[in-house]
Amino acid sequence: MDSRASNDVWAAGKLYEPYVGRWSRMVAHEFVDWLAMSPDKDWLDVGCGTGALSQTIIERCSPASVTGVDPSDAFIEHARAHVRGPVRFVVGDAQSLPLDAASADAAVSGLVLNFVPRPQVALAEMVRVVRPGGAIAAYVWDYAQRMELMRYFWDAAVQLDPAARPLDEGLRFPMCEPAPLAELFEGAGLQRVQGREIEVPTRFRDFDDYWSPFLGGQGPAPGYAMSLDEPRRAALRDLIRSRLPVSADGSINLVARAWAVRGTRA
Repeated sequence: MDSRASNDVWAAGKLYEPYVGRWSRMVAHEFVDWLAMSPDKDWLDVGCGTGALSQTIIERCSPASVTGVDPSDAFIEHARAHVRGPVRFVVGDAQSLPLDAASADAAVSGLVLNFVPRPQVALAEMVRVVRPGGAIAAYVWDYAQRMELMRYFWDAAVQLDPAARPLDEGLRFPMCEPAPLAELFEGAGLQRVQGREIEVPTRFRDFDDYWSPFLGGQGPAPGYAMSLDEPRRAALRDLIRSRLPVSADGSINLVARAWAVRGTRA
């Protein structure tokens, strides 16, 4: 296993939600509106996590059905407990989806493809389960530039600990940019491949609202934070605090940008 993945912990939905889930939901709204699917379609949500994208599909797209697939038992349990509607959640691997061929009208994935060991295989599986003329689409964070809550974290972490540099998602995931995403989708034989940016505000009430989710250990940055001893974690916390743009009322206003891509199965 890649040693960089040792901090990629995905085991507690209630801890993931305040870290990234709340911002993913905002991106998901714009993402599904962009897809503009007609009602009564069968959807597949690959790497559904806590169910943020599945819930958005149910609320905004009037689907006939939604199937969410994720390898984390804990995330699937969380999704089953919190998402309501014509949906089922299944533990499974994006690289070997537990669905029949041509059984969905749309296959989507939010914030997942970069974490899949073989994204080409996962995308081929998404194409396999979608009916001809159906949609395949995904979005990922712009880790290298405008996913600011993570950029402040990693820029400070690497300054204090140069050995942390290979863990920075901005370096780990070069596919999280428009050109590589388009190449991935075109390489899968998809037609009419399009991309766009989705930018949402990430407002934190105060520094604790920003910092506390990093103590949950869910994902690369929180996993790294919790791997530190208390003095090193405190030094990282204080350096980040000194750099964040804090408003007069104590709030912190940042931006999260995602890159989205879509294509059509022939």
